[in-house]
Amino acid sequence: MTLHLHDAPTPSLVLDRAKLARNTAAMTAHVTGRGLRLRPHMKTAKSIDVARLALAGNFGGITVSTLTEAEYFAAHGITDLLYAVGIVPSKLDRVAALLRRGVACTLITDDPGVAATIAARGRALGVTFDTMIEIDVGEARGGVHPESDDLLAVGRALGAGGGARLAGVMGHAGNSYADRSIAAVAATAEAEGQFAVRAAERLRAAGMDCPVVSVGSTPTVLHGPVVPGVTELRCGVYMFGDLFQAAIGSCAVDDLAVSVLASVIGHRRGPDRVVIDAGALALSKDRSTAATEQDAGFGLVLMEDGSAPPVPLRVERTYQEHGVIEIADPALFARFAVGSKVRVLPNHVCLTAAMYDSYLVVDGGSQMIDTWGRCNGWGPAT
Repeated sequence: MTLHLHDAPTPSLVLDRAKLARNTAAMTAHVTGRGLRLRPHMKTAKSIDVARLALAGNFGGITVSTLTEAEYFAAHGITDLLYAVGIVPSKLDRVAALLRRGVACTLITDDPGVAATIAARGRALGVTFDTMIEIDVGEARGGVHPESDDLLAVGRALGAGGGARLAGVMGHAGNSYADRSIAAVAATAEAEGQFAVRAAERLRAAGMDCPVVSVGSTPTVLHGPVVPGVTELRCGVYMFGDLFQAAIGSCAVDDLAVSVLASVIGHRRGPDRVVIDAGALALSKDRSTAATEQDAGFGLVLMEDGSAPPVPLRVERTYQEHGVIEIADPALFARFAVGSKVRVLPNHVCLTAAMYDSYLVVDGGSQMIDTWGRCNGWGPAT
C-alpha cells in the first residue's frame, strides 16, 4: 500500500480525515443543539467511512440521491434512508427489495398520479412505501406549492387503500446558493422552513398525518433561524466544503477536506505555465466561483503537503486530461519540477468527487493513513 502521496498515482482524490471530523462534529453540534434531527446527505461523499463520522451523535438516518447509494449504505448497516429524488414507478421494485430486507427507505414525489401508482404498486407487492411530498420552498426545481391543490391530491393518493403512507413533507432551498450575504441566506432559510411548515399544516387540517417536516441546504442550515414546526435538517457539502461554499460564507478555505492530487507533467516557458495531469474530468468544469468575489479559476493550487504555495495560484484552463497553471514569477518553476505533485482544491466538490472510486486518506500533511471506497453510478449496487 502506498504510504505517501508522493508515491500515489495521479490524479487521485485526497481526503483529510482531521478536517472532515471537525466539519461533521461542528454540524452535528449545531443542529442537535437546536433540538432538531440531522439527516446527513451522502450524495457527495458516497462512502460508508464518511457516513460513520457524519452520523456520530445523530439519530442514524441519512439522505441519498440514487438507489445505488441506498443499496450500498443498506449493505453497510444503515437502515434509515431518505431517497431525496422524485421516484418513478420503474424504480419501485428496487425499493421494495430494500423494504423486505428491513430497510426503511422513504421516497418523495410531487405528482398525484405517481402517488397513486406508488400506492397501487405497494399493494401489489405487499409492501408499504413511506413517501414524503416534495414542496417547492423557493428554488422552483421540483415540488408542489404549499397552497396548491396538488399538495392535498398527493397526500390523499398516498393514503388511499394502503400500499403507501404519507411520511411528511420535505424541501430544499438550493436557491440559497445565489445569496451573497448571511442576512440573505437567513431570509431564504426562513422562507424554506415556513413553506414546508405551511404545507404540513394544510395536510393536517385536511385530516392527514404529517409527522416529518424536513428541509435544508448547507447555507440555510448554518445561517438560518429555527422555524417552529421543522423537525429535521438535511445537508451534505458541509462535510468536505469547497471553494464555492467558502466564497458564500459557509466555511473557510482552511476547512476544505478534499483536494485532487496531480502531477506536474510539463513547463511552458515564455507564457510561464505549468501543466498538470488533472483536467476537466479530474477537476470538473464547474466555474461557480466566477459568480462570486473569489474567482478560483478551475481550482486553487496547494503544495503536495497541503500547504499554500509562495504566491496564490489557480488552475486557469482545463482540457480533458490537462490543467494549466500560470506562474508570473519564473523563479517559482523550481518549486514545480516535472514529476512533482500538487493538490487542487475544487470549486464544486460534489462534481469533482464523482469521477473517483476512492479517497486517499491523510490526517494533515501528505502521509497516507488509509484508502476509503466510494459507490458510484446508478445501476444496482454490487
